[in-house]
Amino acid sequence: MMTISLFLACLWAILATVMGILPSRDNHWTRAYILIALGIPLLGYVTWENGPWVGLLVLLAGMSVLRWPLRYLLRWVRARARRGA
Repeated sequence: MMTISLFLACLWAILATVMGILPSRDNHWTRAYILIALGIPLLGYVTWENGPWVGLLVLLAGMSVLRWPLRYLLRWVRARARRGA
């Protein structure tokens, strides 16, 4: 039987797909922020209810959906590290 947290994670993935299909004026950045804000607590809930391995799988799935915000975050971290070093 599927737990509530995994059901909600599946709903999050469906919501992300629908949000990605619909046209957007700001290249989907507002929607990405909404998905991140919903996804972080959901990831904690999935990990708490199902364990760290399932949480890791859900994290990887979320990272594949939100790959562009992740790329920009990594670029920002690298630039900050270069300036600080």
